Amino acid sequence: MNARTLFEKIWQRHIVVDRDDGYTLLYIDRHLMHDGSAAGFSRMRERGIKLRRPNRGFATPDHYLLSDSGNVADIPDPHHRRLVEAITTNTAESGVTLFPVGDERQGIAHVVGPEQGVTQPGLTLVCGDSHTSTHGALGALAFGIGSSEVAHVMATQCLWQRKPKAMRVNVDGTLGNGVTAKDVILAIIAKISAAGAVGHVIEYTGSAIRDLSIEGRLTICNMSIEAGGKAGMVAPDDTTLAYLDGRPFAPKGAEWDKAVKFWRSLPTDEGATFDHDVSLDAAAITPMVTWGTSPEDALPITASIPEPSTAPDTSKKDSMQRALEYMGLVPGTPLEQVAVDRVFIGSCTNSRIEDLRAAAKVAQGRKAVIPTWVVAGSGLVKRQAEAEGLDKIFRDAGFEWREQPGCSMCVGMNGDTGKPGQRIASTSNRNFVGRQGLGVRTHLVSPAMAAAAAVSGRFTDVRRLLS
Repeated sequence: MNARTLFEKIWQRHIVVDRDDGYTLLYIDRHLMHDGSAAGFSRMRERGIKLRRPNRGFATPDHYLLSDSGNVADIPDPHHRRLVEAITTNTAESGVTLFPVGDERQGIAHVVGPEQGVTQPGLTLVCGDSHTSTHGALGALAFGIGSSEVAHVMATQCLWQRKPKAMRVNVDGTLGNGVTAKDVILAIIAKISAAGAVGHVIEYTGSAIRDLSIEGRLTICNMSIEAGGKAGMVAPDDTTLAYLDGRPFAPKGAEWDKAVKFWRSLPTDEGATFDHDVSLDAAAITPMVTWGTSPEDALPITASIPEPSTAPDTSKKDSMQRALEYMGLVPGTPLEQVAVDRVFIGSCTNSRIEDLRAAAKVAQGRKAVIPTWVVAGSGLVKRQAEAEGLDKIFRDAGFEWREQPGCSMCVGMNGDTGKPGQRIASTSNRNFVGRQGLGVRTHLVSPAMAAAAAVSGRFTDVRRLLS
């Protein structure tokens, strides 16, 4: 057989039928659902259709929860409250596994899936959320789908798709002190642009990727969509197996041995070709900060706000000028001189225990000088952080340790928003206009860089605080 990529192997295993018009019907192994999946259940109910494979569905509320209260009744918006309440009714009627509010397994879908072992190598996995690409960190083919596609998967356990191209992003070398997975993915997007991977599935390779924990790989794959990619993937290896071993929904006993044998066959074959190749030197990556209104607007913390006149064309110059006007920034200003109004540490990008440890390491022994929120990605993450005393470190430093795991300030649709004109250092994944509230100015950073901003009141090279 011809040498095949990880993506090609998974795609071929899941083909139900190839159509002459270029569409393929793919079988879907896992369907993650959240409070925004209510429309799919409504469509099924209206048509009198039952879910095709309810045992392949897993649900948890995350988007519309209040981070300061675990009581659903406290959600002020009646529509959002109904969406959170509906997930309990919908899953009970359909037989889908639910991790409900009040259960310590509840959390952001893209934290819960890997944490529970629902996400596994070689699977196809979808969710009605663009950051489903996160799950590719464990060697799955995972991507977000729209509301009509959600209903299609519910009804058929299949989905029509056009086959994407394949891109390899190779990051070789050793990351420096204070440089994390978030900095790596921001550096990648800055290099290839927010449209650089459109129509592609990205496989991340190289020694720097292999040296990352699963949590770091989850962060990398999470923001594949911000590079324009359909999905992001990392080939399964010993790190993957160690992470999955013993998780609730991972195979057990003889089934584990069988699964491991299959998972070890998945990595890209030697000699397999990609449609596009990109390479980065890990040693050249530094702590990153975004300055504009696209994730591609990212620079090393040691840089200055760019001058639009240096843009390669008029279109880019105009977009830079608009971004700088919205962000209230002056070209030539060193990033370390940009003051910050508040900090958010959380989201499906950076709310796992490793992220909280990194932020706590910077916060310990220091004091926040601006309002700072920390929102765990799941109840299990929150419990572990509290067992390790991270919550006490945050509280002692003046950070606010929020009560309820969920998407919180990342999505700006649950009451957790900034105020117009506020500048927020955020560990989330999008810095679009209004993403965190009307007129809010969002800068994407790593958890360590966010904590550095919290204790200094401005963007600060975290390497100085860690030295």
